[in-house]
Amino acid sequence: MRDLSSIMKAYDVRGIVPDQWDADVARAIGAAFAEFVHAESGATAVVTAHDMRDSSVPLSRAFAEGVLARGLDVVEAGLGSTDMLYFAAGSLAIPGAMFTASHNPAQYNGIKLCRAGAAPIGQESGLVQIRRRAEQLLAGQDGPPAAVPDRVGTATGRNILAEYADYLRRLVDLSGIRPLTVVVDAGNGMGGFTVPAVLTGLPLRVVPMYFELDGTFPNHEANPLDPANLVDLQAAVLEHGADIGLAFDGDADRCFLVDERGAAVSPSAITALVAVRELAKDAGAAIIYNLITSQAVPEIVREHGGEPVRTRVGHSFIKAEMARTDAVFGGEHSAHYYFRDFWRADTGMLAAMHVLAALGEQERPLSELTAEYSRYVESGEVNSTVEDAPDRVSAVRAAFAGRDGVTFDDLDGLTVRLPGRTWFNLRASNTEPLLRLNVEAPDETRMAQVRDEVLELVRS
Repeated sequence: MRDLSSIMKAYDVRGIVPDQWDADVARAIGAAFAEFVHAESGATAVVTAHDMRDSSVPLSRAFAEGVLARGLDVVEAGLGSTDMLYFAAGSLAIPGAMFTASHNPAQYNGIKLCRAGAAPIGQESGLVQIRRRAEQLLAGQDGPPAAVPDRVGTATGRNILAEYADYLRRLVDLSGIRPLTVVVDAGNGMGGFTVPAVLTGLPLRVVPMYFELDGTFPNHEANPLDPANLVDLQAAVLEHGADIGLAFDGDADRCFLVDERGAAVSPSAITALVAVRELAKDAGAAIIYNLITSQAVPEIVREHGGEPVRTRVGHSFIKAEMARTDAVFGGEHSAHYYFRDFWRADTGMLAAMHVLAALGEQERPLSELTAEYSRYVESGEVNSTVEDAPDRVSAVRAAFAGRDGVTFDDLDGLTVRLPGRTWFNLRASNTEPLLRLNVEAPDETRMAQVRDEVLELVRS
């Protein structure tokens, strides 16, 4: 029996095409997904969308064939961003499948699956069952269909883009802000498709960069988390005297920001800024933040009357906590931003619109505006290749145990809190032999001291 565990990961499907998966696998996953959502909720239709990669159309069509063969209908939204697919699954109240490998190189592709209302599906919430059923189908173990018997579904096309744009513009009204010059680097990804629909006709002079949809990513990787991929945007912001720069990843569900000086803005600062705006509308609401987000976030949330809720890293954990606490907003260090008004799903576009509104409603430059929300120095994520991650984490724990004022917690990896408002987190990667280190301290000297000490322990 074919083992799909190498491509069906913690939160999605991801792998090299056709080496690791192909249309046959997509078809089996589609059938398994249809059976799963029909058995769980009685779903009778699924919505699909895809990014600009060459393999996305054939894979999404094969997936649709699997769904149709199980008696469910398919609404094909066509080209779109991941948050546009979440909008479709939310507004249509049906499960969804987005074909994208996000920021990964051209030879990769993947599927992000969700329930009706954009509710997440991960390893702990259905993906394992879907994988096992797909493996059975690939092995010829068809069995009686678990979905709608004696029926072949119908596929229909639907253009969701205009509805998606209108919905976002209703959530954040930018029509009355002061004129702003905005440089947008789409990285040849789906931002080049969605940004014009959302931002055209507003008091914004948009300077487009790499808006041509091209899944080979000829200019740079569509991964703004890597500072090397922000260099072109930073230069363009300075060249055009822009007020702000926006950088989207390949499927445009994440957005990174650059201020008028060309300096990258921490996603933690954006989380705090958007949280304050949402709390102004919903006083006392919960705000979700993951455990490697800056400690400035819970501080600022409390100062504005909100309830900060700390979670593990990963969208399925954040969405679950948002549902449990009825949180109005959540943010991650990786520039994923989640909104209750957007079915608790992540949308970089809506976060960017909040920042544009905050910037355009007053006269200060972005660097001054965001300085209010940046209180500490962050190392950023530092990765180390290790052979025995648990052994290295144990060595770090032992080295810091017994020191005055040091505390530990194991919510997600090892978090160590040190005196003087300093902390670090060490987490093992789910998919690679890596340990990921994040350090935060009040100043650069202290941050570097702790970072270097931990790295020496990890890499020795």
